[in-house]
Amino acid sequence: MDVTLLWTKITLWLAEYAPTTASELKQALPPPDMAAFESEFELTLPQQLKEWWSCCGGTESGSLTDVLPPFYTPYGASGAWRVWCEFRETWAAKWHRPACDYYAGSAGSSFHPAWIPIAGDGFADELVVDLRPGPLRGCVLEWEQEMSRVGPPLWADLASMLADVHRALTEGGSAGYSRPTVTEDGRLDWQIR
Repeated sequence: MDVTLLWTKITLWLAEYAPTTASELKQALPPPDMAAFESEFELTLPQQLKEWWSCCGGTESGSLTDVLPPFYTPYGASGAWRVWCEFRETWAAKWHRPACDYYAGSAGSSFHPAWIPIAGDGFADELVVDLRPGPLRGCVLEWEQEMSRVGPPLWADLASMLADVHRALTEGGSAGYSRPTVTEDGRLDWQIR
């Protein structure tokens, strides 16, 4: 399934079953200029990421809205750019020579410039798309700020992540290591199993 269709299905499910969460999501209107973002990041963005940012605009006023497991709020393109710039400033001493392996999906203990944030928890932990070279280019990793590291790939790519979330929402079960629930006030909440 393509990213736009998966994201649409997720937002429709949220509108019906978790309306408070759905109300905090923004559409990307107008769609961002992807060529400008590629120039800013100095990277060629994968088609899946371009598609997602063409429909996902993040959240209203930067609210924390746990759409992605276990507690991540999605970013639109401008939100991702802002967070990436904050990491560039924080990791300035290692930005051009990060303490990371060369290939996508491999270990790293400083933030790598080829990691594009796609969602955050509000406390500097991030889901990132790994754009380092290699067969796993485009995989989704979890950056853990406190430990200053990434774990192994959680999903092979953005579409796999969204498909896993959609399946968990519609069929029950888990996505990653979390199960979805909806609170009494209509918010999606992921319970770590």
